[in-house]
Amino acid sequence: MNRNWRGILIRHLLLLVAACLLAGLISGSYGACLAIGLGLYLAWTLKQLLNLHDWLRDHKLDEPPPDGRGLWGEVFDSIYHLQRRDQRRRGRMQAVIDRIQESTAALKDAVIMLDADGNLEWWNRAAETLMGLKSPQDGGQPVTNLVRHPKFKEYFEQEHYLEPLEIPSPTNDRVRLQLHITRYGNNEHLMLVRDVTRIHQLEQMRKDFVANVSHELRTPLTVITGYLETLLDNVEEVNPRWVRALTQMSQQGSRMQTLLNDLLLLAKLEATDYPSDNQPVAVDRLLTTIVSDAQALSAGQQHRISLDAQPGVRLKGSESELRSAFSNLVFNAVKYTQAEGRIQVRWWTDSEGAHMSVQDSGPGIDPKHLPRLTERFYRVDSSRASNTGGTGLGLAITKHVLMRHRGRLEISSVPGHGSTFTCHFAPAQLATPRSAAMASSAGQDHSGH
Repeated sequence: MNRNWRGILIRHLLLLVAACLLAGLISGSYGACLAIGLGLYLAWTLKQLLNLHDWLRDHKLDEPPPDGRGLWGEVFDSIYHLQRRDQRRRGRMQAVIDRIQESTAALKDAVIMLDADGNLEWWNRAAETLMGLKSPQDGGQPVTNLVRHPKFKEYFEQEHYLEPLEIPSPTNDRVRLQLHITRYGNNEHLMLVRDVTRIHQLEQMRKDFVANVSHELRTPLTVITGYLETLLDNVEEVNPRWVRALTQMSQQGSRMQTLLNDLLLLAKLEATDYPSDNQPVAVDRLLTTIVSDAQALSAGQQHRISLDAQPGVRLKGSESELRSAFSNLVFNAVKYTQAEGRIQVRWWTDSEGAHMSVQDSGPGIDPKHLPRLTERFYRVDSSRASNTGGTGLGLAITKHVLMRHRGRLEISSVPGHGSTFTCHFAPAQLATPRSAAMASSAGQDHSGH
C-alpha cells in the first residue's frame, strides 16, 4: 500500500495541469481548458467524498470499501484496514470483558464498583442477592442511600478501610455480611462483600460459651477462695506443712478470679456496639488518676512516669470502659519496662481527632508479633505470664473498648528501643470540639477554680 499521499497528489495535479496545457495548445484557449480540467477534477473529488460519506454512514464491518482510483483508493483501503484492525481489537477486548463478567458472576462473593463519589457503577449477580441491588435502576445511586446501616455510613465516610466491616444484610437481618473496600484508579472504590453468617454464628457460640462458663465458674471459685481465706486467717491452727500450699492456692485462685472477671468484661463489651453510659469524660483527669496508680504499681522500680495531657478536652463514652482501656496500656508499660525506665503518657487533639499514647523505653516487640498482640491470650513470650501476673486479655479489652468508642489502636515498636501504643479517636467522638487554644484556656480556668 502506497502511503506517500502528498507525492501522489502532487503528481496528479502536475499531470492534470500538463493535460490542460496540452489541450490549450491544441485549442488555443489555455484558460478555458485549465478551468474545465480543474472543474472536472473537483467534481470527481466531490464524488469520491460522497462515496466515502455514504460508505462510512451505511456500511457494515464486513462490507468492502467502494472502488476508488489513485489517491482515493489509498484512502479507502487505509480506512478499511484501520476498521478491521479496530474490529479485531474490540473483539479481543470484549472477550476479556466477557470472561471477567462470567468469572465475577460465578463468584459467591459480591463485587461492587463505585466511582470517586461513592456512586454505583457496576456489580455482579451476588451483589443483588446479598445487598439487594437492582439493575439497572440502582446504577448511579450513592451506595449510602441503598445500604443505610449507620455503621456502614460511618465506615464509608471515615475512609479508614484497613479493617473490614461486619453488618447485617440489607435484605435479611439474619444474614451477616463482611465488607472490605479498596481504592483504585482515580480514587474509585472496589467493594467486596462476603457472607460470613456461619462464621458469625460460630463466633457467637464461642462468645456465649466463654461467657456462660465464666459465669458458672464464679460461684464455685468464690466458695473455694472464701474457704482458703478462712484457713489463712487462722493459719496458726493449720498444720505448718499446708501453709505454703494454701498460700499458693489462694494466689492462683485470685489470678483465676481476675481472669474470669476479664472474660466476663470482654463478653459484656462484645454484646453491644456502643456503651450505654455515653457521657462526656474528662480524659486529662482520668489519666491523672491512672498515672498515680501506675506510680504506686511501680513501687521500688523507680520508673520515670510523665503525663502531658491537653486540658479541657472531653471524650464521649463510658468512663469505666475508657479507664479500663487506658490503664491496661499504662500498667503494661510499667510491668514490661525495666527498672528506672521511662514511660510517657500523652493526650492531645488535632485536625484528625483526639489521641492518647503510652510510650515506654522497654525491651520492645519484634514486628512479627505486632498484628496479633490484640488477640486473646496471645503472648510474645509465654514465660512473661507468671512474671507479670497478667491474664493475656488486656489488649483485647482495650481493642474492644476503642471499637465501641469509634477508635482504633496503633502499635509501633523497635526491639531494644521501646514501644508506643496510640489510641486514635475520630473528631465526632469529641464531646466539646474546640481549638487547642480554647481548650487550653478552658483547662487553665478549671485548674484555677
